[in-house]
Amino acid sequence: DVDIINEVAKRSGWKMNQSFPGFDAAVNAVQSGSADALMAGTTITEARKQVFTFSDPYFDTKIIVATTKANRISSYEDLKGKTVGVKNGTTSQTFLEENKNKYGFSIKTFDTGDLMYNSLATGSVNAVMDDEAVIQYAIQQGKDLSLDIPGEPIGSFGFSVKKGSKYEYLVDDFNKALAEMKEDGTYEAIMNKWFGSSDSSESTDYSSRLNLTGSVTAKAIPVKSSYTIVSDSSFAPFEYQDESGKYVGIDMELIKAIAEQQGFTITIRNPGFDAALNAVQAGQADAVIAGMSITDARKEIFDFSDAYYSSNILLAVKNGSDIASYEDLKGKTVGAKNGTASYTFLESNKDKYGYTLKAFDEASGMYDSLNSGSIDALMDDEAVLLYAIQQGRDFATPIPGEKSGEYGFAVKKGANPELIEMFNNGLAALVESGKYDEILNKYFNSTEETSATTSTVDETTIIGLLKNNYGQLLSGLGITVGLALLSFAIAIIIGVIFGMFAVSPVKSLRVIASVFVDVVRGIPLMIVAAFIFWGIPNLIESITGQQSPINDFVAGTIALSLNSGAYIAEIVRGGIQAVPVGQMEASRSLGISYGTTMRKIILPQAGKIMLPNFINQFVITLKDTTIISAIGLVELFQAGKIIIARNYQSFRMYAILAIIYLVVITLLTRLARKLEKGGKQWHN
Repeated sequence: DVDIINEVAKRSGWKMNQSFPGFDAAVNAVQSGSADALMAGTTITEARKQVFTFSDPYFDTKIIVATTKANRISSYEDLKGKTVGVKNGTTSQTFLEENKNKYGFSIKTFDTGDLMYNSLATGSVNAVMDDEAVIQYAIQQGKDLSLDIPGEPIGSFGFSVKKGSKYEYLVDDFNKALAEMKEDGTYEAIMNKWFGSSDSSESTDYSSRLNLTGSVTAKAIPVKSSYTIVSDSSFAPFEYQDESGKYVGIDMELIKAIAEQQGFTITIRNPGFDAALNAVQAGQADAVIAGMSITDARKEIFDFSDAYYSSNILLAVKNGSDIASYEDLKGKTVGAKNGTASYTFLESNKDKYGYTLKAFDEASGMYDSLNSGSIDALMDDEAVLLYAIQQGRDFATPIPGEKSGEYGFAVKKGANPELIEMFNNGLAALVESGKYDEILNKYFNSTEETSATTSTVDETTIIGLLKNNYGQLLSGLGITVGLALLSFAIAIIIGVIFGMFAVSPVKSLRVIASVFVDVVRGIPLMIVAAFIFWGIPNLIESITGQQSPINDFVAGTIALSLNSGAYIAEIVRGGIQAVPVGQMEASRSLGISYGTTMRKIILPQAGKIMLPNFINQFVITLKDTTIISAIGLVELFQAGKIIIARNYQSFRMYAILAIIYLVVITLLTRLARKLEKGGKQWHN
């Protein structure tokens, strides 16, 4: 403001004195005649036009909420119960007053910006709202501020004088000088001085690449009270966990903004890409948004929205690699994620270029494999790959990207058509309002810290990782132990029943036990879990026409219970047969029934023999919980993988996971040895 008004005064031949009493005082000074004009980032509004005569706009602005980096929020809903600071008499104050009841926050007003920002730093307010340009400048100057909610467009700043005063000619002078400054580049030079060159922080018009069919004003009617939306768990910058454990990214912000704009309620889960697609097909979820390319093959299974992003796929190698073309891949191994456009491209070209294709379930494992040398190159979406390089991955991209198509929001074919309509309408509305470009520029072009690794704690050390992620790890450990305990308790019941069948004098029961054990032990646990979680709901729907989703924890419990139950059945059979057969014969010769003999004589002895093996089987069950992560359950191993997807600290995080599992399993193993020793002493 000072640079602009000084330049205007110079060009207009004004003799000018400036004072800086603060916004409220400045407004009052012009109204009372103590000052002749006002230049203070004053938003042009209809109400103010009743009091002031404004110049042409000299700056288009937004207002935006800021917090400290340690106390980030991702939506206005997160302000509930908090205090938001704002300067008196500003558009920010008007906006907050209009929305405080809706979102449940209280407002604290300040006369000056420095008092407001100091209050945020000391914790007397939880957030502040101010003009975006002001906050961006404060960040540039080193203020501990974070912007995580898209700004609200509020209009433009104008130079003003008191309406009807003798100084209205100043407005004409200002307009003339401002036009000259824009023409000769002086205005742009002033803006670049304070905001940086547009070359380094230019916003991209991503919306111009879209072909939209939705109506900006239309709103479809939701059929359900709430829709379950699934997504990938590690596909930054489209979806990933920030340091607080909350999922953020382009997909997350788009679907939330569309749901809010269209007025429908959503619940978001992030089980991983493959699990997300299977969940929609099985009726476990209503829709998927996961950077999913629209292909003809997928159109046979899913109904897609309008494309919301145009994507390229890109090959990456380690820095220093001699791979410079596809021909250089001959005899080498290239990684890609299952079910992606990258995998399809590599699959169709592997014979042409002579490389071996290796599939991965998620990005962090694939990137670690390139880093460790177990693969020679990888292919992934350009935005995701460049984001990983930005986060410190030592990769190079020697070959230009391949056009891979477009990303779409999808539902199961023939299901939830209103969701597609609402998404298309909401997307059109976001494009029209500018929020779409704002969201994408936040992750692709913004110079502010939006990366997943921004944290007040150094996550490059094991201590830092534990300090910043202990909550997620404890939550995952709790699910792991809970899953193991519950499934093992059920498995004991199953195992005892089929173990007793296995030693029964009734042949048909022995056959049933043998079939159960052979079938369950002969099928990998991951396939059992996938069949229960995805296969059975699909089967039920094909028979009844009704979707019958199964909870991931329930599916995991059933799979582990059946698997462990089969092994426990063998432990029970072996324990009973370890008791000398003469004891059964002696008991029966005395006229004691088979059931009483088994209950009173055989089982008490067999139980002592079986107990250490039961503990060992529990240890195995605990380790097998890692396999259940394949269906998207966030147990300890999956929690660790999600953290790695955010900060790429794979070696340290896997070391932490290994230590946690080692401690828990070592304690259980020692308990098993003590019980085994006690059992042997009793048996002797």
